Amino acid sequence: MSSIKRFHVDKRLSDMAVYNGVAYLAGQVPDDATLDITGQTAQVLATIDRLLAEAGTDKTKILMAQIYVANMKEFDGMNKAWDAWVAAGNSPPRATVEARLANPDFKVEIVVTAAVA
Repeated sequence: MSSIKRFHVDKRLSDMAVYNGVAYLAGQVPDDATLDITGQTAQVLATIDRLLAEAGTDKTKILMAQIYVANMKEFDGMNKAWDAWVAAGNSPPRATVEARLANPDFKVEIVVTAAVA
């Protein structure tokens, strides 16, 4: 049985856990909540890139993405950043829902699960 490896652990949560060849990321939120949804999404995706690299994988290995947006009226702005980021030919299965986020200034939160080579 593989051991669980946790990354960036604090009292409440880890940013990521890797187990049995799969990386499970916690919901990632922007560092700068003053940005518009396109900017916030780009920040979150950059964080996801960094975490996946730490696990020894990348966005081409994403198995599933769950996207939470605070306002579906901003869906197109989120997709603008997503479409610029997602690897051609490797678009993962994805769900996008409207949700009230932990910080009222956050416009987006993204959770991904990825295979680790």
